[in-house]
Amino acid sequence: SPGDFRLRLQDAIASGDAHARLNCLARLARDPLDFVQTIQLDKALTQLGPEAVDGYLPVRLAVLSTHTIGHLLPGIRVAGIRHGLRLDVHPGAFGQYRQELLDPDSPLHRFRPDLILLSLAAAQATSGVELSATTDEVRRSLDAAVGKLRELWGRARDAFGATPVQQTFLDVSEPLFGSFDRLVPASPARLVSSLNDQLAHAAAQDGVMLLDLAQASARDGIDAWFDVSRWLQGKMEIAPQAAPRYGELLARLIGALRGRSRKCLVLDLDNTLWGGVLGDEGAAGIVLGEGSARGEAHLALQRYAKLLKHRGVILAVCSKNEPALAQAAFQDHPEMALRPPDIAAFVANWKDKVENLRDIAQRLNIGLDSLVFVDDDPVERARVRDALPMVAVPELPSDPALYVRCIARGGYFEAVSFTDDDLGRGAQYTGNAQREALRGDSYNVEEFLRGLEMVVTHGPVTAVDLARATQLINKTNQFNITTKRYSPDEVGRFAADPGWLTLQFRLADRFGDNGLVSVMLLRPVGDDPRALDMDTWVMSCRVFGRRLEHEVIAIAVEAARSRGIESLLAEYIPTERNGVIRDVFEDLGFSPAAGAAARGVTTRWQLNIADHVAPITHIKRRAP
Repeated sequence: SPGDFRLRLQDAIASGDAHARLNCLARLARDPLDFVQTIQLDKALTQLGPEAVDGYLPVRLAVLSTHTIGHLLPGIRVAGIRHGLRLDVHPGAFGQYRQELLDPDSPLHRFRPDLILLSLAAAQATSGVELSATTDEVRRSLDAAVGKLRELWGRARDAFGATPVQQTFLDVSEPLFGSFDRLVPASPARLVSSLNDQLAHAAAQDGVMLLDLAQASARDGIDAWFDVSRWLQGKMEIAPQAAPRYGELLARLIGALRGRSRKCLVLDLDNTLWGGVLGDEGAAGIVLGEGSARGEAHLALQRYAKLLKHRGVILAVCSKNEPALAQAAFQDHPEMALRPPDIAAFVANWKDKVENLRDIAQRLNIGLDSLVFVDDDPVERARVRDALPMVAVPELPSDPALYVRCIARGGYFEAVSFTDDDLGRGAQYTGNAQREALRGDSYNVEEFLRGLEMVVTHGPVTAVDLARATQLINKTNQFNITTKRYSPDEVGRFAADPGWLTLQFRLADRFGDNGLVSVMLLRPVGDDPRALDMDTWVMSCRVFGRRLEHEVIAIAVEAARSRGIESLLAEYIPTERNGVIRDVFEDLGFSPAAGAAARGVTTRWQLNIADHVAPITHIKRRAP
């Protein structure tokens, strides 16, 4: 209720230091907020000041537009903290997007954005097309309009090193021919549809991120996004009531770019993946599959989960059930869409689900903040939210027919790329289970590592590796020495710079191919041509404990030595999530550099290449 919101907001403002207040505001931001509540929360947020706070990534965002956007900024900032982002937003002057990008003295240039969002109305791109235009004439006109946008995307990259984000165009036109609109190449509705198609094609070619308002408005209805009275009164293309939703879609996209999207869908069983209670009714009595509305609703959730698995989301089960009975249902029930190989971690017992979720995260070697927990029981949901606030817990509706929509609308698994490694991730985690079985059967670590029969393939980061390398840099939080985040363009520029040394590593073993699992970016040290500084080093949690880090350093040393480099410099920037590698450089033979201590943690390290002795890792090398 509004009164309850005001009281909770007051409590959040009064709670502790800036970090505590920001955490309280972020929890409050997770509730559904209307336009006025969003403004109130944003006011409290801005009072905290711009200082950095652990756990929240600072991002400078510029929004350039041809319509009024001031009312959108609170929703953007509030959605940002919901996704662990502190968004500093620069609103461009009304309609001056070209001037701001091209003028070296503009406020935009002084702001130095990390991302530049182009939020433009369709009218300017389509205004020169006559209603009588043919399909070819329409295509040429729209190609020219998209070509101008591509020039602006290039300017955003070249002048600022910023990631361009292009908003798709809203169709705010009224039907001109009725249903025949779709058959007329230059009808207003057909023009906007064609423009968005060509825009998406160009964005895919240029590596530009899309904020897809066209899709959102098609699902929600244009009246949820556009109010003609607001447009006529104040040139607001996005209506005020849509401002919180707009901010959420944008923050999801930025969060995905910065590695804040979720990785694992954890599913309850009884009355979630199927109807009924397995322990009471047996596998034959559960409600699942074709023939009943309820059974089809639960089957739809399974099918959606399987699609998520195919695109790279990890699936897990967390259920209070007899383990043998639950496993048998997955194995034997004829209507099950999900089968045992689809589930990376299967936990069915009578323990507290909070404890089981911790166990699942540990088994998969991912953070609790990577989990989305889906359970039909409101008591279990409340328990998990209270004990594990970092776990996302959708508030499922009572009707299972709406489960899929609820999860999808939450946007927990927002993606900015789709690679071959994503397609194979399910098999990779299944292979991990087999590796853990081998570990249990081995007498010692050496026998385990030899038994894996590991092979590393390595080489420079190339265009083929760019999407996965960037994804790994942006999504990895545990083995990430500096937690720097980069766009594909930036990684591509580093790889093309002869002064940089970029390396990518793929690991395979007897149980399967783990894909590209580590990336290292070493930059030249300006005043010392004999040294390289480790700007970025990330490694997938899937390959922890296999001595790959030792092999990676040995390969990096050899590559650096071939360039005449005599020392490697590195920095460890501690965060809430990378404590697992606090001692990694000491373990790898690095020595503390001058001025290396910060808050009791050694942060600067140096390795003299001549002193490095490669250890035994039981990893063979294969040329790329």
